[in-house]
Amino acid sequence: MSIIDNRKAFHDYFIEEQLEAGLVLEGWEVKAIRAGRVQLKESYVIYRNGAFYLFGCHITPLQSASTHIKPDPVRDRKLLLKHEQISRLIGKVERAGYTMVALNLHFSKGNIKADVGLAKGKKQHDKRETEKEREWQREKQRLIRNKG
Repeated sequence: MSIIDNRKAFHDYFIEEQLEAGLVLEGWEVKAIRAGRVQLKESYVIYRNGAFYLFGCHITPLQSASTHIKPDPVRDRKLLLKHEQISRLIGKVERAGYTMVALNLHFSKGNIKADVGLAKGKKQHDKRETEKEREWQREKQRLIRNKG
């Protein structure tokens, strides 16, 4: 079951590969995500100290989160990946010029997981071409609906 999707990622990037990763979260973050108070729009994945981190994901704390901790809404959250996945992705990100972006957050067997995509940036003309194709598909559907 999907919690939130990052539609902007599909607009700005060609997604070459997707993989699922676990997240290291604090208790108040889990409660806020279950309440739907999360935003992925400007988030991406960075490599640091031998691990990948979700950077720029904004989780707004609930008012009733806690009185004795100070929640940080935009802290870096560690992604849980297997060692083989990490070593393969490092090569592509550092040498081949790929970027890693968060595509969505979803529940998997009661746990919160992130879909991460290996992406290449789109140029402006590619974005326009994608938009034209999308509009043409809508127009075709509209014409088919009106004839039938």
